[in-house]
Amino acid sequence: MSKDLRKDFVLASTANYFGLDPGDASLAKLHGSVEINNFLDDGGCPLLVAWCDGTKGSAQVHFNNKVEQSGEKSQKTLVFVKLKPDPITTDNLHSNVFVSSMLDSPVMALYHSLHKVYAPMLLKDEKWSRMFDPKLQKLLSELDSSLGSVVRAQDSSGGSKGDDGNMTGILTPSDEFRYWVDTAVTGRKLEVKERAEHFQSLFQPVSANYGNLESLSLLESAELVEQTEEVLDDVWGQTEFPPYPEPRMAHLMGIIGGALARHIQLKLSGVDLWHGPYASVRESLRLSLSICERWISACDSLTSTWKQHSPLHPWQGDKYVPEALEQFKARLEEIQTLRTVNAQLLQLLTTDEQQQLKAQDAFSPFSSLNPLQYNPYTQPQWKAAVGQYEHAILPVEQRVASKLRSRLLELQAKPHQLLREFQRYRELVKRPSISQELVAEREMLLSQLQVYVKSMRDDFRDRSSGGGKRAPLKGKNHPELVNNIVWVRQLEAKVAETLNVAEALLGDLSGFRPYQRQAAEVQEEMQTYCREQFDGWAMDTQSALEDPHQPLSLQISGRLMELDHQDGKLHVMYSEKLVTLLREVRQLSVLGFAVPAKIQHAAATAQKFYKYGVILKQVAHFYNTIDQQMIPSQQAMLLDAALNFERIIKNPKTGARDGGNGKVQVTWDNPEELEAYVQKLQAAAERIMTLNRQLRKHHTNITDKVVELMNTDLLRQQPKWKEGLMEIRHIMAGLVQQGFSAANMKSWKMHWDRQLYKALEHQYQMGLEALSENLSEIKVELVFRQQQLQFRPPLEEIRAKYYRELKKFICIPNHFKGVSEQLDPTNTVFPAIIERNSAGFTTIYRKAEELFQRLVAAKAKFQEWVVLGLVDLEKLVETHLHNVPDWERNFKALKARGRDAEKLARLEQLSYL
Repeated sequence: MSKDLRKDFVLASTANYFGLDPGDASLAKLHGSVEINNFLDDGGCPLLVAWCDGTKGSAQVHFNNKVEQSGEKSQKTLVFVKLKPDPITTDNLHSNVFVSSMLDSPVMALYHSLHKVYAPMLLKDEKWSRMFDPKLQKLLSELDSSLGSVVRAQDSSGGSKGDDGNMTGILTPSDEFRYWVDTAVTGRKLEVKERAEHFQSLFQPVSANYGNLESLSLLESAELVEQTEEVLDDVWGQTEFPPYPEPRMAHLMGIIGGALARHIQLKLSGVDLWHGPYASVRESLRLSLSICERWISACDSLTSTWKQHSPLHPWQGDKYVPEALEQFKARLEEIQTLRTVNAQLLQLLTTDEQQQLKAQDAFSPFSSLNPLQYNPYTQPQWKAAVGQYEHAILPVEQRVASKLRSRLLELQAKPHQLLREFQRYRELVKRPSISQELVAEREMLLSQLQVYVKSMRDDFRDRSSGGGKRAPLKGKNHPELVNNIVWVRQLEAKVAETLNVAEALLGDLSGFRPYQRQAAEVQEEMQTYCREQFDGWAMDTQSALEDPHQPLSLQISGRLMELDHQDGKLHVMYSEKLVTLLREVRQLSVLGFAVPAKIQHAAATAQKFYKYGVILKQVAHFYNTIDQQMIPSQQAMLLDAALNFERIIKNPKTGARDGGNGKVQVTWDNPEELEAYVQKLQAAAERIMTLNRQLRKHHTNITDKVVELMNTDLLRQQPKWKEGLMEIRHIMAGLVQQGFSAANMKSWKMHWDRQLYKALEHQYQMGLEALSENLSEIKVELVFRQQQLQFRPPLEEIRAKYYRELKKFICIPNHFKGVSEQLDPTNTVFPAIIERNSAGFTTIYRKAEELFQRLVAAKAKFQEWVVLGLVDLEKLVETHLHNVPDWERNFKALKARGRDAEKLARLEQLSYL
């Protein structure tokens, strides 16, 4: 230490930065250097630059008052900057001196300082962003982006290919994606730009998500990992441009793993891992571990596949493992185990016991550290905290062991429940102290697992032998072979599961090794059965493929379909067994079997034509069942479309003819003609279906109208009958205008004539029953004329008019025209209605005569009121009125008759139907 605190500050800062001893001789020489004196004492000297040559032990520090780059990119520099042009004193030393370091290059230093320090502070911090002009904020953002492009361009300049050099500036996935965006713009050669544009387009599906990773949930991040795997596979496998460099891909995998780890740390930072609700913490840890496992598995799977199955661009190095992410995953698993053990311990303790044993304070050793920070410096602290935790919970484990033993003893007669209970408390049982306490119970579980595996072996042998009473369990939509293999694989998985449980919980027991051998033998027996089943299937399938008479042999030069003239059915020459073969090959491949190349080729051929086979089968089914889909009376109307459809089936194309039978054909071996033929056939079938749907719709509409007519009164609502009939005729005329042949509509029209006949006869019968009561009114007046009481109009005229109305209704069927009279006007069925219902006419006429008799009787009732009009009144008076009493008596009688007349109903018009 010198007396000049200013120089001590500069030299100590320099020593610390370059990793030197403050008492180093090279630093002591600089104590009186001109450069340090100029900076400290001269207000006009703003800079002091320090750099170091050599290595530790032989390092030499240099000072300068100017920034001079030697061209060596790896040179580290420490810069002291004076903020004000004043000499440095002990008072302003810490307020007027700004210290900054510089690595690699000035551009790199400026970019990282701006990108990570100043830009976030000036653009995102509420205090500073308010004080910063929006134009300056925009310029700052543009500068940040431009500097990043320059840094990435500098990194590529050292590469052997000119655009894929070192990647020191590629620190995040977004940096990599932006690198290709920049190269697509700034590349010096056209092929470099096009290659960069291609990689940019391949990365595009995930680039936006990585740029906004902090906004994604853990579940969305897991989906992003799967999408990233697909994108990297596409990037590596592209062949249009020079391949993606292996070092760059390894670097990208690593920084993606780092980004995912940081993202998980960010999301879990808001979770109280030690004291938060166990269910919530467990779910967060499960999702986090899932992300880590998926990316580690993706890196392993991708590099293994590229190494073995990518001949054009193989992976040269070892399988890539993101070690930092794997270590971070191990830390998460430790946290998960600690929380699970603690939760299970608390579950088995009462509240009083928890307080007595201070179980809630078990995680206190972790209070002073962040468990998500994993690096070599934090690992000793973590291990120490874990040791303190394990020591603290020993009394708790001893108490829990006795309780757990009691629960297990209750289930000793129920092997499956006992196994589930061990699995439930798996983490507890794995604890050394608890494991020792439960030796007897674990021995019991081991013996039951041996019995369980033996029972599965016996069941397997019984079902698979073929001679047993029971067959293998069957699943849905599985061919028999696949069903058997899946069933055995399920049994094998159960054996493996019990073995895994036993290995984790019972591996230290003396009886574990015999059990392990027993389980391995059962697994081997099951695997042998699966291999034999597959080998037998492969031999049988290859034999069937070699035999042209077998349904599996798809004759690609043969006809697509054949029409059986005996039953009129259309048959597609694509066997259902080919569909089964496709399913078998696909499912067996998924199950991990190596399907022979010949079968794969046959399956590929069958798959190639599968789409057409399915379509043709649908068309054939339509053709074979078309008569069931049509309304019988409308079949003739679809005759032209059906004939066109059949013509396409029988004569699919023009061109070469089949042998000597004069038939043309389309075969499976010409995909272009096959597709055109299928489209043509589909169009014809679709036309028939469209026309049929249209006709059925019209048929339904006419049905509604005929039903409505059946409920329409024929006597009172004849205009409505005419209107309904006109609507039906209009529908049929419209179909003729649309192109349907009128001659082909004959059977349909005759069908509707028969339905109209039923409706007309029904209403005709209803009308006959009440005809006499419901005929239109006839106005009749009773008048006294020419000394006679008579009707007006006369009775003969009334009678003629009434019988004319009767005849008009009775003769309606004679004049009723249906919908087919245009085809044959003489062929009408409606007049027969009159003859069929003639028995009712007698009743009608009898009721008519009774009506007229009532009319005559009504006339007779008024006969006595007109007597005076029939005699000579003067002569009558002279004869009978001789004195006053005679006159008085007759006047009284006249007044009485007048009052009787007033009581009579007023003479009104008599109405008769």
